[in-house]
Amino acid sequence: MTGPAATFGFQDVDPQAKPGLVRGVFDRVARRYDLMNDLMSGGVHRLWKDAVAARLNPQPGETIVDCAGGTGDIARRVARMARRAQLRRGGAAAKVVVVDYNAEMIAAGRARGFEPEICWAVGDAQALPLPDASAEAYVIAFGIRNVTDVAAALREARRVLRPGGRFLCLEFSRPTTEALRKAYDAYSFKVIPEIGARVVGDRASYEYLVESIRRFPDQARFAGMIRDAGFSFVEVTNFSGGVAALHTGRAI
Repeated sequence: MTGPAATFGFQDVDPQAKPGLVRGVFDRVARRYDLMNDLMSGGVHRLWKDAVAARLNPQPGETIVDCAGGTGDIARRVARMARRAQLRRGGAAAKVVVVDYNAEMIAAGRARGFEPEICWAVGDAQALPLPDASAEAYVIAFGIRNVTDVAAALREARRVLRPGGRFLCLEFSRPTTEALRKAYDAYSFKVIPEIGARVVGDRASYEYLVESIRRFPDQARFAGMIRDAGFSFVEVTNFSGGVAALHTGRAI
């Protein structure tokens, strides 16, 4: 092992091995990624993402980074809102830059159709292919727990944001009551891998995804990591009793 271990589900792995392992997971699930999100959440993920796009509040002329943006679920919401704002207020079109480490996910996103505001790039959340202080907003949804070094990804988010830039991270988190935690654990470990096996033919990838959620920091600890990366005004909004949480901050 070349350094401190990285997490891959419930395993500790060499940090240099984790990107390839994660890439393999998303190579296998990319084609039915959106369908699986609907099945696993009963469609509730759409409401969470709507809330994130509304909180981001894109404006004409802004550059918005959708990191780990995959198939473009968030990017399309943001692009539509920015287009409506442009029609009301005028000005230049917004630009939404989708960056994802996995080329298969980017391909699946492009296959969903063209949006003039969206551009796509294969890139690493820990080394974004963007200049310093080049974006007004950065959003990452259900992606940060898959990076090798979460702190490095947060620092990169801070680097590419202009002063006053908005940071938003939607991620699975820790349910706020013991009863909900127990019910969610039972559903996650028993039902989600079975859905993956039946729909995608891949139980192991969905076992990894569930395990990665359990090993991710809870709301308070992750908020502290965001502050440590240089963000101010860090806030947490729980969705569905903490099954997911939106962390926000400002680059001041």
